[in-house]
Amino acid sequence: MKKIISSLIVASVFFSNLNAQSDSKEEQLYRPNFHFSPKKGWMNDPNGLYYKDGVYHLFFQYYPDGNKWGPMHWGHATSKDLVKWEEQPLALSPDDLGYIFSGSAVVDKNNTSGFGDSKNNPVVAIYTYHNPNREKDGKIDVESQGIAYSLDNSKTWTKYASNPVLQNPGIRDFRDPKVFWDAKRQQWIMVLAAQDRTHFYASKNLKDWTFQSEFGKEEGAHGGVWECPDLFPLKVEGTNEEKWVLIVNINPGGPNKGSAGQYFVGDFDGKTFKTDELFNQQLHKEKAAWLDWGKDNYASVSFDNIPQDKRIIIGWMSNWEYCAGSSYGSVAQQYDRGKGSFTQKNKRRLYPQECSRFPAKKLSGEIHNEKNQCKT
Repeated sequence: MKKIISSLIVASVFFSNLNAQSDSKEEQLYRPNFHFSPKKGWMNDPNGLYYKDGVYHLFFQYYPDGNKWGPMHWGHATSKDLVKWEEQPLALSPDDLGYIFSGSAVVDKNNTSGFGDSKNNPVVAIYTYHNPNREKDGKIDVESQGIAYSLDNSKTWTKYASNPVLQNPGIRDFRDPKVFWDAKRQQWIMVLAAQDRTHFYASKNLKDWTFQSEFGKEEGAHGGVWECPDLFPLKVEGTNEEKWVLIVNINPGGPNKGSAGQYFVGDFDGKTFKTDELFNQQLHKEKAAWLDWGKDNYASVSFDNIPQDKRIIIGWMSNWEYCAGSSYGSVAQQYDRGKGSFTQKNKRRLYPQECSRFPAKKLSGEIHNEKNQCKT
């Protein structure tokens, strides 16, 4: 069955489970075998994904004290194969600046932040502070961006004393920073969801950020608030041409109602993202390009520091349409989406080379021809 999937080179999708985990055979019977789920509490968006020293690190939106959404923390789990996950101690907790909303993590190999020491390069988490007190008072600027760092592979974290590193410019929904190293221009890039568009910022040290541009006010789907963006390059199949994929999640406004993820194909020059001409033709006709036409793949973001420039993505396997305000849970499901790729001639779409419900494999990423099939 042919299917438009997206820029998922290797994808993991993750779904929510709110029942406390026990050792009972009955509960283990109903926990998926190839998924991550916390021992107890609520989880939603995957956050801070990175790979280092042979270990995949998965952080996630987490409320440890109840089975409904509550004050957000970052939970933490690790894996060596993307299949078997081991839950770790809580990573980040709310403080005076607010709840710890979604974000990303990077391996600062060159110690640009100055947080490292003679033996350890820091891992730096970049996340959104959501201030519930300002929200209660009816303020608009309730969200800002903060950072924390770890020198022991995320066993412990230190929050930056001068947080927030990016103040709110007067936008109600200003969140979910995805940061990556732009090696060509020797700078960090942050793509941030800003209500109905994305903002791009640049930094040399992860502490001082400068606004570069915005994208999307009149592009793609706008049935809800834009959230959890990601930006990365992929090669066009059979060529040396490189295109950039911008993922933007939206809630509500998905193709089957509720929350969903869309993507854009284009070019990025270190400051500005512009959609590809062929992709524009597709977008004009179809209005949006969806990562997934199903209802249970939201907030998909990719890992930092994967060897050989591979692209591994994890999404939340649930939907805000029916999980919010209920004791409905969160679990994570692995999805092997094959090699994501673009069509080269008359369309710019992302297709999987193969699609199957098996644990994620280590695959390289490309941008493929339209003839590829998705076998289910």
